[in-house]
Amino acid sequence: MEVMDSLAKVRQLQVAPDRQFYSAQHDEIAIGATTDIYFVRTYEILKALGKVDTIVTAEIFPRRAGILCGVNEVLELLREKRVTIWGLPEGSTFSPKEVVMRIQGPYSEFGLFETTILGMLASSSGWATAAREIKEAAGEHPFFCFGARHVHPAVAPVMERAAIIGGASGASCILAAKLAGQEPQGTVPHAIFLIIGDTVEGALAYHRFMPPDAKRTILVDTFKDEAEEALRVAEALGPALAGVRLDTPSERGGVTPELVREVRYRLDAAGFNHVRIFVSGGLTPERIRALIEVGADAFGVGSYISGAAPIDMTMDLKEVEGRPVAKRGRLPGIIPNPRLEKLK
Repeated sequence: MEVMDSLAKVRQLQVAPDRQFYSAQHDEIAIGATTDIYFVRTYEILKALGKVDTIVTAEIFPRRAGILCGVNEVLELLREKRVTIWGLPEGSTFSPKEVVMRIQGPYSEFGLFETTILGMLASSSGWATAAREIKEAAGEHPFFCFGARHVHPAVAPVMERAAIIGGASGASCILAAKLAGQEPQGTVPHAIFLIIGDTVEGALAYHRFMPPDAKRTILVDTFKDEAEEALRVAEALGPALAGVRLDTPSERGGVTPELVREVRYRLDAAGFNHVRIFVSGGLTPERIRALIEVGADAFGVGSYISGAAPIDMTMDLKEVEGRPVAKRGRLPGIIPNPRLEKLK
């Protein structure tokens, strides 16, 4: 695969007028078509000067603390390049300005991909960090990433896989779960109950047609009072009911601690102590802590993870032909970090 290492190749790049989607394809990422144009200009100038193969050492550091994710994609991007890579493993914690990755080799082998490398690390680390914040709030209570609907489908699997790296118990996006070596998690949306016309009838249909390994967790906020619907479903499914899901819209106040407390109380009073309460809809770490106190058992989290800001990553050249260098304001030479492992 020919790398886009010249301005002529950039000009020759053709985008089909009938292209189906705007997202980059894997081969376009691999040739450097998603990089910033100034790296191609740099490549051409250094090539003309006979310096493009200069041996350099680059270091990458973040602007704030978080959970590192995207490392595996960077390694795959540079798998066939003549470079040595040290870094923190996928899922590691990091502090502000800590060196999380060091790359050494001819500039021609990786310089063109600076934009791509930083983007892979920045976005995934932001999502993984948000998931870790949810994990810290949820403790031993499982939570699942439901954020695919909030991002472009091209990056939905990347985002939800990052959430799993950060601590999510699973993901609803099919491809994301598969990439993480899991099976996708989820039951059915409100649409099925609206079409069937009744929560209990929908629950019975789910129980009838879904395989035994599909947990019977039923939405109970479509038509009537959530506590009333929870009891109706529990009476209809009995021991087969694993849980009820509360997803009350913000137009009705969302899922409040008072609602969870009442549903838990009424289920227990009726002898349905085995039924767990699954909550979704606009959850944050603060809301999760409050809901756990009143009986919530598990959570579906979307926008808090999917909307997390990327963690700004910077790549600096720190050595040129073994000589310590740095831009103004940075420390010349390699910054020691004993936590780094040789990854390639």
